[in-house]
Amino acid sequence: MKETLRSLPPVHELQHHPAFLALLKETGLEVVQLTKYLKEKIDQIRQEIIHNQWTGTMPGTDAFLDELFILLHQSVTKQMSYTIERVINATGTILHTNLGRARLSESAINHVMETARNYSNLEYKLREGERGSRHSHAEELIKEITGAEAAMVVNNNAAAVFLVLRALANQKEVIVSRGQLVEIGGSFRISSIMEESGARLVEVGTTNKTHLYDYENALTDDTAMVMKVHTSNFKVIGFTHSVGTEDLVQLTKSHGEIIYYEDLGSGALFDFRKHGIGEEPVVKEVIEMGADIVTFSGDKLLGGPQAGIIAGKKAIIDLLKKHQLARVVRVDKMTLAALEGTLLDYARGEIAMRHIPTIRDLLVTVNELDERSHIFVTKLLQKTKSFEARIFLDVSQVGGGTMPDVELPTMVIALKHHSLTAEHLGRKLRTDIKPAIVGRIQKEDYLIDLRTVAVEEEDLLLEALINIA
Repeated sequence: MKETLRSLPPVHELQHHPAFLALLKETGLEVVQLTKYLKEKIDQIRQEIIHNQWTGTMPGTDAFLDELFILLHQSVTKQMSYTIERVINATGTILHTNLGRARLSESAINHVMETARNYSNLEYKLREGERGSRHSHAEELIKEITGAEAAMVVNNNAAAVFLVLRALANQKEVIVSRGQLVEIGGSFRISSIMEESGARLVEVGTTNKTHLYDYENALTDDTAMVMKVHTSNFKVIGFTHSVGTEDLVQLTKSHGEIIYYEDLGSGALFDFRKHGIGEEPVVKEVIEMGADIVTFSGDKLLGGPQAGIIAGKKAIIDLLKKHQLARVVRVDKMTLAALEGTLLDYARGEIAMRHIPTIRDLLVTVNELDERSHIFVTKLLQKTKSFEARIFLDVSQVGGGTMPDVELPTMVIALKHHSLTAEHLGRKLRTDIKPAIVGRIQKEDYLIDLRTVAVEEEDLLLEALINIA
């Protein structure tokens, strides 16, 4: 072992090796940085030799040097690569939380690029030549689309809920139905957020039934707010009852200064119900019913960037904008640009709304998916004989904890490779292909749902399958 360790080449010699010099040129790294990676790789090999774990070529040969620089190249490539990578989503789940939820529209992407590349009037009034507020951006569009008197944007809907409760109900009572004390992604619970905010939770009703008199009986002089949480990520069916928005609005208005607040979660600005998809209320309807304030997400049914949007009465929004937490949960210029770009499509009308990928993918028809699937399979089988393929009717999911009971009819392509299992095929598509491809595995089949594959991505998907075959 000592002889083997002594055969490890010194770093100063390796710095003059042609492979080291070539790697410097390829990566653009400085000598000091590449030398650091080289030392780390040699130290790793030394430890593997000491613990009898080294399985490569023994030091002291040209073959070892070749292997060393191959390993160094791999380490540097991994170190200098982005950890957030492009993925082709072939699962059919539109708002796939693990894959980044909503993909942005071209309008949003272009606005982000322009804003990122240049200086902007993020906090500057061009007409007056004085300091402005980032809260003003996107506000007019939100007001126009929702009918709210005012609006502001924070970094996600959980932050929006927290800010509302902290600013408007700290050390005061907030009445919520037991059936609406939901847990959202990452084990964040509405009840826990309320506790952290300083608001005092008052639970009324039961898990499956809450009546108007439950709210009435819970009202006290310490009640600051009645809160309704839209159960976007689950559905209770059977022997149930809940109180509608209009009744709760009337209740709070008849009791003085109590605020009626509705957390809409998914944030539908487009009425999917007209297309037979789900029962999500449109934000504008809730505002028109008289809600004092609503909150909702930007990267779910709205189809924009991650954001929490707060809309409602101007007097309330003004209080929120001035609260100290508003700076803690504020968003950056790229998020505002992406949101503005998305909202502009809504403001232009339904034709422009269909340019938003979330809306487009939710509304695509089974017939269109069937046609695309057959064309895709024909191309694949013409290029390779390594697959068996069939197409059948299945369902897609909305995802992101949204519309949990909605199943969208779709057509899926089931692939069976002649020598690879579905698991092995899926792994190779995730790890050996750029961009990575994520599909579904069902028994022995690898499933592809083109609902979430853009038309321009089909050639990339086809090429990947042919290369693996």
